Amino acid sequence: MSKLGKFFKGTRSSRARAAPNPQEALARLRETEEMLAKKQEYLENRIQRELALAKKHGSQNKRAALQALKRKKRFEKQLTQIDGTLSTIEFQREALENSHTNTEVLRNMGFAAKAMKAVHENMDLNKIDDLMQDITEQQDIAQEISEAFSQRVQFADGFDEDELLAELEELEKEELNKKMTDMRLPSVPSSSLPAQPRIPSMSSTAHRSRGASSRRAEEDDDFKQLAAWAT
Repeated sequence: MSKLGKFFKGTRSSRARAAPNPQEALARLRETEEMLAKKQEYLENRIQRELALAKKHGSQNKRAALQALKRKKRFEKQLTQIDGTLSTIEFQREALENSHTNTEVLRNMGFAAKAMKAVHENMDLNKIDDLMQDITEQQDIAQEISEAFSQRVQFADGFDEDELLAELEELEKEELNKKMTDMRLPSVPSSSLPAQPRIPSMSSTAHRSRGASSRRAEEDDDFKQLAAWAT
């Protein structure tokens, strides 16, 4: 077995003996991400500096320009490796966060299940069925009592209803006759009626008309005589 395999085997056995909790592992992964992010920023600055040196020397100092480009390539290679490492760490951190969340959810669900089991231990299904039957029976009894109170109460008095109606009709007739007897007619006035005005007859009217006509004829004759005298 190679030394590298022995190293990883020893590492796995030591981790199995003392496994870190999820919070500690997440904290270390975040620290690693921050360290690699700083290394990325450093490499990007170095790449820009070596590129500026290569442009500065150019054809004047070709050897210095080539050395600057070589360093730039090495830094770009390291930057690419760091990018891949960061991607792996981010994936591992997200998986660990999901696993931790699932573990907490499972633990809480198990706790709730135990609580429900403890509550149901004191419950008997047969007793529950008996209790529900008793409740239903009492509800039916209460409904029957309510319907009995709402029904019309009829007492067996032994009286004939037709005879009672006939007696009631007789009483109504007697009351009506009594009211008719007590009624008083209006009294006749003792004084005589006023005398009817006298209407003139047709003969007297004609006589007065003829007298008026004769007077008008006489007045016409007098007027004619006066006119003849004046001429």
